[in-house]
Amino acid sequence: MTSRDKPQEHPASPPFQGHPLMQGLARGEPLTAFGIRMARTPDVARLAKAAGNHAIWIDLEHSTIPLDAAGAICAAAHDLGLMALVRVPEREYGAIGRLLDAGASGLIFPRVETAAQAADLASACRFPPHGHRSAIAALPQFGYRRLAAAETYRLANDTVVVNVLIESPLGIENAEAIARVPGVDLVSIGCNDLSAELGVPGDYRHPLVRQALDSALAACARAGKPLSIGGIADAALNTELLARGAAPFLMTGIDTDVLLAAMQERVRGALTAHASVVPSCSPSSLSSLATVRP
Repeated sequence: MTSRDKPQEHPASPPFQGHPLMQGLARGEPLTAFGIRMARTPDVARLAKAAGNHAIWIDLEHSTIPLDAAGAICAAAHDLGLMALVRVPEREYGAIGRLLDAGASGLIFPRVETAAQAADLASACRFPPHGHRSAIAALPQFGYRRLAAAETYRLANDTVVVNVLIESPLGIENAEAIARVPGVDLVSIGCNDLSAELGVPGDYRHPLVRQALDSALAACARAGKPLSIGGIADAALNTELLARGAAPFLMTGIDTDVLLAAMQERVRGALTAHASVVPSCSPSSLSSLATVRP
C-alpha cells in the first residue's frame, strides 16, 4: 500500500468546481442516464434527451463502437444539454484525451483498485498543473472558442467528470483512499463484476455483497464523495440502496435492452391482434413464438 492508498483523517476538499450535474448529485438530486452500447449515430442522444434523461453514457468496454462515433454522439449530447460519459476499456489510456477532445463530458474507468490508479486516471483527464492531458487550442464543449490557454484548461479541469468503478474486493478495501483522490468526482460500484469476484455471481442480496456495499458507502461518506451502485435490475434493492446512502445516479436503461423489450412487446401485440380475428390461434398458443429465448 502506497501513501496515496492510506485514508486521510478529514474529507477531501474539492479542488475543482465540478460539472453542474455532479454538483446536483452531491446534493442528493436525481440524475437519470441512458446507456449506449449499440447505436452509432447522434440520434440516440436526441432520443435520450426527448425521453427526459439528464445524461448518456457510452459503453466502449463491452461494444465495438469506434471512437469517432462515440465522439460524435458526445458532441451532439453536449449541444443538447446532456452530460456525456464514456466507459473506456480497462487501462485504455490512449482513448482518454481523444474522447475528451471530441466532446465527452467525462470518462468512466472500470476496475480501479487503488488510490494510485485513481490518481493516474484523474491526472490523465486534466491539463497541467493538475494533470498531464495533452494541450489543445479549442474544444467543442466551449464552442471551439479560441480562449487563452490558461482559461481553456481551467474551464476544462473544472467541469470534466472522472468516474471510477470499483469492481473487486481490493477496490472495496481501498474505497476510502480512492474516493479521497483529488479529481475523482464520482465513485461507482459495478455489482456484476463485484459479485462474481466475491464468488456469488448475480446474488446481490448475498451477505458478502451487502457487506462490501455497506463498507464502500461508509468509506465514501467519510471521504465526502458520492457513491453510485449499478448493475442491479432489482428495483426494490435499488430503492433500499438509495435509502442506505447510494447516490441517485439512476440508470434508465441501455439501448440494446430497450430495443429488445420494445420489439418483444410489438411481437406480442401483433400475435394477439392476429389471434383476435383467427379463432383457431389463441394468444396463449402463440405466446411461445413471442418469447425470445437466450
